[in-house]
Amino acid sequence: MKHTRVRVLAALAAGTFALTSASPALAAADDAGTGEPDQPVMIGHRGAAGTAPENTVAAFKDGRASGADFFEIDVQLSADGVPFLFHDSTPKRTTDVAEVFPGREDDPITSFTWDELQQLDAGSYFGRKFAGEKIPHLRDAARIATVNTGVYVEIKSPVNSPGIEAVVADALHSEPAWQELVAAEKVEVIGFDAASNIRFAALAPEIPLQQLAGTIPSAAEIEAMSAYVDSFGTNYRALDQAGVDRVHDAGLEIGVYTVNAVSALEHVMDLGVERVTGDFPIQLERHLDGLDPFPGGRGVRILESNNDVPGSDTQDEHGEHLVLVNDGPAAVDVSGYYVRDAANNILNVGDGYVLQPGATLRVYSASGTNSEDAYYNGGGAVLNNGGDSLGLWSAQGKLLDTFAN
Repeated sequence: MKHTRVRVLAALAAGTFALTSASPALAAADDAGTGEPDQPVMIGHRGAAGTAPENTVAAFKDGRASGADFFEIDVQLSADGVPFLFHDSTPKRTTDVAEVFPGREDDPITSFTWDELQQLDAGSYFGRKFAGEKIPHLRDAARIATVNTGVYVEIKSPVNSPGIEAVVADALHSEPAWQELVAAEKVEVIGFDAASNIRFAALAPEIPLQQLAGTIPSAAEIEAMSAYVDSFGTNYRALDQAGVDRVHDAGLEIGVYTVNAVSALEHVMDLGVERVTGDFPIQLERHLDGLDPFPGGRGVRILESNNDVPGSDTQDEHGEHLVLVNDGPAAVDVSGYYVRDAANNILNVGDGYVLQPGATLRVYSASGTNSEDAYYNGGGAVLNNGGDSLGLWSAQGKLLDTFAN
């Protein structure tokens, strides 16, 4: 891997480095370690957010078990300066804050002390078997990682955690578990905030660094970034060959997030992407190894997802929905099956639904009249109109399929 960022130190010292104005959405990729020949470097997103509660030790263990090159974490600072691992800006979505600290559901997660954070359950939202999972400390990621599966450290929303770059750099330099991973080239730092990335580059120029953005900027902007980062990452849904070529022309590797289906993985590999971050690293790694990503799936899969229908997405009878199909040779009772999206919204299948070979079932988020080939959840909108990633689970909690549009 090429480390170009030392150039920024001289530029900063001379006062000649100017940050371009168009960097509000710089994206994540990874640039340390190598995969198999012609295979991308694989990174488990938030550990393995598709199969365990994100940014928890359980997710880190799934990321490690997958055989991925890295698992990714999001680091922020508590009110009393402790580096903890959490993605969102508030605790509302993934913890039991409403029960533990009523009225603080929408407070900044960084307004909680470390002791308060440790009182929250960060696993139950994903499933009962994860009840009691705690919000981890930064060092917990190093404890789970190995010299085979390292850590992608995203500095999350640094404006809310002043001084976080120095905290992370100090941990990587001084804590033995992190030192071992750094020596094995199994630590990379990523971030959307260009100013934060420049600060980190000055503190730890030897650590591979990646700039994140939602889309690929101009060639001139990418060239400027190459002074302080080693790779560039972006949302795969907006990526085209011209964008990949612009990144490569600047001497940087390119990574993409969040790739959650085999078809999406094949697409980005065809574009020449070197680094892939996904919520389901176990399944994607199985595919890369030539194995069935979903052994024992019995043939039921997600055929399509209609996220943005004409009219209101929540209209009764005709709103947004997904379609299940049975491609197997035998009838399958899909009662209790459920689909989870990337934000942890869930669509269920009711009791009494048996899919015959070749049959389909439409599963709606809103209300309607249940029938042999349609089931209505009676709730609000679930699916993201800009594209979504879905996982299909059996009633017993077995992952059967993933789908992305």
